[in-house]
Amino acid sequence: MFKSVCSDFHPTPFIVLKGRGTIRDYYGFQVSTLDSILTSPSAEIITVADCLEADGGRDGLGCFIIPRAFPGAEPLQITLFSGFSGFTVAGLLVAALLFFPNVGLWSLYRDRLLDNSPENTAEGPGRFSATQELNQRRRVAQVGLDGVRRTDWHDYEAIRRDAARVGNGEQGKAFPLSETEQVDQAYRENGFNIYVSDRISLNRSLPDIRHANCKQKLYAEKLPNTSVIIPFHNEGWSSLLRTVHSVINRSPPRLVAEIILVDDFSDKDHLKTQLQKYMARLPKVQILRTKKREGLIRTRLLGAAAAKGEVITFLDSHCEANVNWLPPLLDRIAQNRKTIVCPMIDVIDHDNFGYDTQAGDAMRGAFDWEMYYKRIPIPPELQWDDPSEPFESPVMAGGLFAVDRKWFWELGGYDTGLEIWGGEQYEISFKVWMCGGRMEDIPCSRVGHIYRKYVPYKVPGGISLAKNLKRVAEVWMDEYAEYVYQRRPEYRHLSAGDMTAQKELRNRLNCKNFKWFMSEVAWDLPKHYPPVEPPAAAWGEIRNVGSDMCMEIKHFVSGSPIRLENCVKGRGEVGWSHGQVLTLGWREDIRVGDPMHTRKVCFDAVSHNSLVTLYDCHGMKGNQLWRYRKDNSVYHPVSNSCIDSSPSERRVFMNTCDPSSTSQQWLFERTNATVLENFNRDTN
Repeated sequence: MFKSVCSDFHPTPFIVLKGRGTIRDYYGFQVSTLDSILTSPSAEIITVADCLEADGGRDGLGCFIIPRAFPGAEPLQITLFSGFSGFTVAGLLVAALLFFPNVGLWSLYRDRLLDNSPENTAEGPGRFSATQELNQRRRVAQVGLDGVRRTDWHDYEAIRRDAARVGNGEQGKAFPLSETEQVDQAYRENGFNIYVSDRISLNRSLPDIRHANCKQKLYAEKLPNTSVIIPFHNEGWSSLLRTVHSVINRSPPRLVAEIILVDDFSDKDHLKTQLQKYMARLPKVQILRTKKREGLIRTRLLGAAAAKGEVITFLDSHCEANVNWLPPLLDRIAQNRKTIVCPMIDVIDHDNFGYDTQAGDAMRGAFDWEMYYKRIPIPPELQWDDPSEPFESPVMAGGLFAVDRKWFWELGGYDTGLEIWGGEQYEISFKVWMCGGRMEDIPCSRVGHIYRKYVPYKVPGGISLAKNLKRVAEVWMDEYAEYVYQRRPEYRHLSAGDMTAQKELRNRLNCKNFKWFMSEVAWDLPKHYPPVEPPAAAWGEIRNVGSDMCMEIKHFVSGSPIRLENCVKGRGEVGWSHGQVLTLGWREDIRVGDPMHTRKVCFDAVSHNSLVTLYDCHGMKGNQLWRYRKDNSVYHPVSNSCIDSSPSERRVFMNTCDPSSTSQQWLFERTNATVLENFNRDTN
């Protein structure tokens, strides 16, 4: 015996009847009985997916979805059915047809964003409710020695709701993938698995992975508000919506002046009228659209020009804001308006959408002299007793930061001569430090970001990242630009466009020189990435004594095995980028390339009998530490084993060291005896 309701379907929030006469909310708690439904229409929002889930994953026959009554509506007629009627089947089918095609509407209903409907709020549909605002008022307040009243900005009701959530991807857990969900088609248009994204709630919960001290911190009661700017180009539907929902769900309403989506000339149908209608339901969201493809940099500028908040906060279009992410950022700007602040950027896995920290977590932003972004450890001199405190960072990662709106424009915004994307993080970072500001990373502010498997869209013809990097080097890096050109000689004669306005801006702001930046801000960077590369220990081909074959890398990506192949020397000049040109460099790792042009993948081994494979270079020795010894063996201290080879199988692998085995003896094309002796001194 089940209870059901006869009523015309309306596009309104739903409640669910499960079992005999019981109405349960999303978390499974009883909120009402059938007898009280006519007088208490405030049950939780629910979806067909939840109905199936409540039924134990069977056929959905154990629960019914019904429209919720609104004040002033005709009372719902309660009808008793024996078993499962055709009427209810038809109703469910209608609901499925109406709502399944739109994952956004399902999640909207399920996760209560429309609970701010007219009967519940004074503000009207899709607005931050008075109750929500009231929940943001803090229980703790203190007045510091500086006279600033500080308060606890945590939304404990939202935290409680998130903690109770279960389902696909909830608590930031990885989504289990089947083989069909890993096919290339799932990644083709977005660079991440959109199939998985579409099956995870737009309002999913995330793990609170902040340092414990963050939960006790108080921030100024009076904080500036912010315009959140989210540029996008052909972004996936669910990933874009999840970004917006996370900002709404985890931001104190009075701190968000507006959310500005800036469409960079997308051509996907779901990002046109469908997106416009959807965002009209959400609080404070507006959409701007470019008239032609402008690129990330100028699209951000368009959003910044329209912003009315006291602070501008830039996010990417595939992010998820975590618990209490916004007050820690705004608090630092309130203390010093010339501070640019960046949240800790966590990793959302592009395959399964699992949520985790980056390797090493809190680290300083940096760069090497080929202008690749790097992260380096916080030196002891800059470490606080409390690791949750903000710390200085020379360079930002790029897409996620907050800045005082007036200060941003005083700095000239972004250089409009930078095309599409790339290099802008260096330009804004060098500029803020050299022209009177500062930049900090904020450990208590965390935002997850999907690092794409690959860039899914084409860059317009004739546009090159090299031009952007050359432009930044010429305007800001002074004589240090020469170190870039030594490693990237093709940049030297590349045209970077007219830079007159940018150089005049630098003079007008009375900015310091790049030598000051390197000595006062990025003083620890040369330890990890020296401008003048120390001499390598050995480089060129690595030839096996026994087989007269050479180590070779076919694919320069993490996880690729090292192979044994016929040596290419003598077949003509071999370029530095060939897979048989290898370098045992000053970091004591082995990389692809010659000493001046190495790729960012290193030889790596995990045990005394594992294959030797490539792995992203981390510069921390460990599994990537190698010694080239006088007996011509390549020794791996961590596993206490040596590189061996099998000519018949063309395998390169680790094995117990055997000085008499010619398959373990290797000849580098060139060596530096002094450097090798220094490397091997500790071992001896």
